[in-house]
Amino acid sequence: MTNRLETALKQYSQAKARLQLAQNRENEKRRKLEARAKFLLGGWMLDEARADPQVARQLCQVIAQFSERDRACFEDLNLLNLEEIPGSSLTSKSIAEESQ
Repeated sequence: MTNRLETALKQYSQAKARLQLAQNRENEKRRKLEARAKFLLGGWMLDEARADPQVARQLCQVIAQFSERDRACFEDLNLLNLEEIPGSSLTSKSIAEESQ
C-alpha cells in the first residue's frame, strides 16, 4: 500500500472510532434519562396508589399481569402498603387472585 492510502485508512478508522464513541455516549445519556423518567413516574404512581384505593386496585391488576418473578418483587416489598389504606380490604395477593 502506498503511504497516502495507509494514512487515509488510518484516518478513516480513527473517525469511525470517534463516531462509535459519540454514539455510545448518546445512547448512554438516553438510557439514563429514560431510567430517571421511569423512576419518577413509578414513584408518582405508587404515591397515587397509596392515596386512592381505586388507583391501588388498578395498579395491582396491572402488576398481576407481570411474570411471577416480577410480581414477587411487588408482593415481597408491599410497595403499595395496601393494608394501611383506610377502609380497604385489598391486598396484593387478593387482587392478583381476583384478576386471574
